[in-house]
Amino acid sequence: MTTALSPRALGVALVALALLLAPVAFSEQQYLLRVVTTAAIYAIAAYGLNIILGLTGQLSLAHGAFFGLGAYTVGLLTTDYDWSFWTSFLVAIVGTTVLGYVSGLIALRTQGAYFAIFTMALGFLVFITITRWESLTHAHSGVSGVKYPESIGPIDFSEPATMYYFVLLFLAGVVYTTHALLRSNAGRSLVAIRTSEDLAKSIGVNVAVNKQLAFTASATIAGLAGALFASLNGFIGPDSAGIDRTFEMLLFLLIGGLGTVMGPLLGSLLVAFLFEMLQDLETYRFIVLGPIIVLLVIFAPRGLVGYLNDLVPARFRRTDTTLSAEPLPAGSTTTNDEVL
Repeated sequence: MTTALSPRALGVALVALALLLAPVAFSEQQYLLRVVTTAAIYAIAAYGLNIILGLTGQLSLAHGAFFGLGAYTVGLLTTDYDWSFWTSFLVAIVGTTVLGYVSGLIALRTQGAYFAIFTMALGFLVFITITRWESLTHAHSGVSGVKYPESIGPIDFSEPATMYYFVLLFLAGVVYTTHALLRSNAGRSLVAIRTSEDLAKSIGVNVAVNKQLAFTASATIAGLAGALFASLNGFIGPDSAGIDRTFEMLLFLLIGGLGTVMGPLLGSLLVAFLFEMLQDLETYRFIVLGPIIVLLVIFAPRGLVGYLNDLVPARFRRTDTTLSAEPLPAGSTTTNDEVL
């Protein structure tokens, strides 16, 4: 007995194949491969934001700060203190995890708009510290000469294709983690919290613990992405931890689809290439993106993944959650069982 491949599974397979073959397709255009690598790093960070916002419904505006902390940890340790990348990378992940946990203990005492305001203040605090503590962070001069990962046997991470696959490995990890989370009881608990905290409590969900774990996981993934970003670029500045970085990741989610598995990836890739196309209009690119976002909100309020899910014939729809929950439209607290 054979089973037909659903359009959604086919779409996921095509995206995976395209990502695997990107170094081959851009073998003569190394700059474009670097753009894709950067987009993949942003996608990793966006998946972290997707956990706390898309699944749990908590708008954290400190996400860019944790991204910047991961980047600066690797940057400063590998340059000023001559640590190896691997040791610095581990410290960045552990450090942002601890800071995320401690910050969450305080931030999650608030709710709704107050939570967003508190995390935004936390983000500004990190940004101001980076720009003013010149003896440690080099302030506006930034950190240059950040190391690539040291070679492992014949694997040379200074090669663009090798670095791309290194980043892709972590991207695959967070995609699978999101997929597995949505199929688990923990993921269902997060979605229940997003729907209604009171309802979640009434069915036995420990709201405080689940929100704390989601916030910590979000910070950890952001720090991991920041560490990769620093190594790839070789230079980081205060903008790496700015509030604008958080809004960029939020943009990736809104375009791709909140609360989905494929949304952060598709949104990151699309926006990265749009930015690349509009690089000559750096000052005005958001003027061009603005109408696109407005049209997207009007015609595809659940993002690209939500729109694509609507195009799938009804006979391919499945009642069990496989790859994701339904994309969350702005202001909505309902869920459905979609698979992208």
